[in-house]
Amino acid sequence: MHKKVQRSLTVLSLTSFLLFSCQEKKKENGNATEQIKDYPVLTIAQRSITLNSEFPATIEGQQDIEIRPKIDGFIEKIFVDEGATVKNGQALFKINAPQYEQEVRTAQANIKIAEADVNAAQMGVNKVKPLVEKNIISKYELESAQFTLQAKQAALAQAFAALSNARTNLGYTTIASPANGIVGLIPYKIGSLVNSNTPEPLTTVSNIGNIYAYFSINEKQVLAFSKNTKGNTTKARIATMPSVSLVLANGTVFSEKGRITTTSGSINTETGSIRVRATFPNPGSIIRSGSSATVRIPSRLDSAIVIPQKSTYEIQGKKFVYRVSADGIVKSAEVGVLDNNDGQFFVAQTGLAVGDKIILEGVASLREGAKVISRPVKADSVYAKNL
Repeated sequence: MHKKVQRSLTVLSLTSFLLFSCQEKKKENGNATEQIKDYPVLTIAQRSITLNSEFPATIEGQQDIEIRPKIDGFIEKIFVDEGATVKNGQALFKINAPQYEQEVRTAQANIKIAEADVNAAQMGVNKVKPLVEKNIISKYELESAQFTLQAKQAALAQAFAALSNARTNLGYTTIASPANGIVGLIPYKIGSLVNSNTPEPLTTVSNIGNIYAYFSINEKQVLAFSKNTKGNTTKARIATMPSVSLVLANGTVFSEKGRITTTSGSINTETGSIRVRATFPNPGSIIRSGSSATVRIPSRLDSAIVIPQKSTYEIQGKKFVYRVSADGIVKSAEVGVLDNNDGQFFVAQTGLAVGDKIILEGVASLREGAKVISRPVKADSVYAKNL
């Protein structure tokens, strides 16, 4: 009986050992299958690429003219509405200021008085002159009459100047547009008392035949643009820069191309940036002053190492790729890329060289030192549609 039990235990132990060995073998085979997977691999080569740098911008018209009254008075008439297109010299507002009409009438009356005084003084000269010539009276009498005439003539000239000034002030009661443009907001209504010190302008006339897009670039970008453009002066470098595009608030690209026309002369010490102006033609006045947009500046790079964004992963703000060795082992490699981000590719400045092989996609499922089966991918199929 004892021998049977011992024999049964021996058989059971042997069976368990065999089962355990089979399971371990299957587990090892399974792990080997999991580790060695097929991944698409891209061989690094130099390519040409156009990068787009984008900068938030504010739009201003070629002229944004504040319309303010030069005299005190009540708004009597408003000849235009907000958003109206006006011409140079077109009437915008009428100011009710009757005192200036009175000043004109007073000046006209003073001219008549001064003219009468001049005529009287002239008669005095005419009367004294023959008496002096006959030595009946002293020549000083003639000189005195002539001085009186000159004083009256000066008073007449002063009266004409007063009339001109009065008419000028009266002309200020009608406010006309100083340029072609579009009328902005009109905060004051008929009956409002306005003067030259009124806080808000009566309105703004914007000439938007051309528009200015103002944006800022930091000091690092300034140096990059200076390095990548030809010319010995700022003006010469601006002249060689490519045309720029304007991305509107709805995401569409404005049909007209623009040019960088000027930059501020110094860097703002508070923001570390300079202000740049791009000018765009605006046929049909589609874009209005005060709009927001994005200026897109292209730059062409030749012989650049371009990698798809999907082949990278990020750790603590740094970007990495998986480089594949000749024996199929993957190792992570940190890459330094340009700030430009077009949603498709990065330009690698450091970390990769021509001929390196990197995992194209599926990097999230890899780990350092894993063994993979490389499946070469043609570079043209990766870049053709986007570069």
